[in-house]
Amino acid sequence: MTEDRLREKHFVAIARLVESHTGIRLPPTKRVMLEGRLRKRVRALGLDTLAQYGEAMFKEGRLNEEFSHVVDCVTTNKTDFFREPEHFVFLRDQAIPTLLRVARHDRKLKFWSAAASNGAEAYTIAMVAAEILGLDPRAFAVLGTDISREIIAEARRAIYAAAFVAPVPPALRVHYLMSSRDPLRKEMRIIPELRRMVSFEFLNLMDANYAVERDFDVILCRNVLIYFTKATQEAVLRRLCAHLRKGGYLMLGHSESLAGNDQTELRQVEPTVFRRVG
Repeated sequence: MTEDRLREKHFVAIARLVESHTGIRLPPTKRVMLEGRLRKRVRALGLDTLAQYGEAMFKEGRLNEEFSHVVDCVTTNKTDFFREPEHFVFLRDQAIPTLLRVARHDRKLKFWSAAASNGAEAYTIAMVAAEILGLDPRAFAVLGTDISREIIAEARRAIYAAAFVAPVPPALRVHYLMSSRDPLRKEMRIIPELRRMVSFEFLNLMDANYAVERDFDVILCRNVLIYFTKATQEAVLRRLCAHLRKGGYLMLGHSESLAGNDQTELRQVEPTVFRRVG
């Protein structure tokens, strides 16, 4: 039986397209991972093998209609509520109180989850902010963006398995999550009052310009830069910084830093937290 694999030329072509479009590198060591994730698409399209899938994309002209699904397959979308919890402690105890002291009383605080995945990070930000600012839409707003349209749709639904919301502290779970009316469906949903504080949009961090506001108080872009080359990291950081208000905070993932990056506007205040100066 012939092994079900992408042809070498098709893997190379997909890897080049993915890196140019998303900044995510797919070295040969990622080939098995990519093939495993693409097999679901092979079945969905009624094809028999990955070789047929590659032919359909590159020989039969189906690349344009299929490429968004390829992007969905290669993006990791690993996230959790209160992931890297020290960031949310900093947000609660230092960032928000500091921002409130310097902000005008009539200005809402703006937060951006720049790789929002299924929305867990954005809703975590909203819970932390709501505990301080309340659920008045004039007090704060959270934007979540992602390159995967499929995952954005999931984030907007705001429905999660009960086990997935376990990291949410019990008091916050009571305030901001509601259980399914069907006890057999072990699911929970973000309450509508909190959902209205959070919006989700498609955004590719590789784009030259970001179609979002330029006065965010806090931007979280965590565990994304590690997939980019250094040059791409620097370009993305420059663009993010352009959308961060002076005095605002940028939070990176625990394995990321600005070491070796020429970001003169950012000053480190915690191991993975930076503040825009000037």
